Amino acid sequence: CGGTKQSPINVDTAQAIFSPDLRPIQLSGYSLPANQLLKLKNNGHTVVLELPDSLALAGGYAQQYRAAQLHLHWGSPAGPGSEHTINGRRFAAEIHVVHYNTKYESFTEAMVHSDGLAVLGAFLEVGHGENQYYQEILKHLHEIEEVGQETLVPGFNIAGLLPANLKLYFHYNGSLTTPPCYQTVKWTIFNQTMLLSHHQMSLLVSTLKSPEDELLQNNYRPVQNLHGRQVLASFQTSPSVKHIPGKCAECAQAAPSSRDAVMGAAAAFSALCILQ
Repeated sequence: CGGTKQSPINVDTAQAIFSPDLRPIQLSGYSLPANQLLKLKNNGHTVVLELPDSLALAGGYAQQYRAAQLHLHWGSPAGPGSEHTINGRRFAAEIHVVHYNTKYESFTEAMVHSDGLAVLGAFLEVGHGENQYYQEILKHLHEIEEVGQETLVPGFNIAGLLPANLKLYFHYNGSLTTPPCYQTVKWTIFNQTMLLSHHQMSLLVSTLKSPEDELLQNNYRPVQNLHGRQVLASFQTSPSVKHIPGKCAECAQAAPSSRDAVMGAAAAFSALCILQ
């Protein structure tokens, strides 16, 4: 896992470069019917939800990418466990939705090519109230406590796991954060933070077992050296603005077109903005 384009990284917002060319991320096919069953698995490193390739990135990337899977990284009751950090701050947990370039026939083929993968990342924090979308995964964790166990999860609106506002994000070129650590990932890290209830976060960090038959915790990789890489931002960042709790104006304005207005408004009120 050597190399000069490794992930995760610390995003220094004072050094991030505003790029007006970064367009809003657009999701396609993310709302799945309940009769479409998805495989949920404890692979010994994380919880993985396999996604059908009907889910795709329809905008925000120059090339077309389709979904393969999503997974989570978390800490423990003693501390946070996101992989990426913002200005040195680590968040409670982090979701990664992994996509591969449609010019390749499979994820396995794509992951060795420089333009092969695109990952959407969002931070998770503890807030008030239950997150109904994350509950669709978390309520099944007791079925896959042991390494290698699998279960089937009814389809739901996968877009609900990501921020309502897909306009605001950081972008950089990096790698997979687990072996083989291929440096083939175009990373998108959203500025809006998803909120889970305290009970939901406890389920995430204290349910699954590791290969050593201990609780699977702190499954994040330390931040890696930038080695001169540029981190781009789709919005103007200010080094003087710290993490601001509460609803930011732009978060409340728009939800992705794949979701109805009611869901979008609810998501906006159940999130934090890292930067305003």
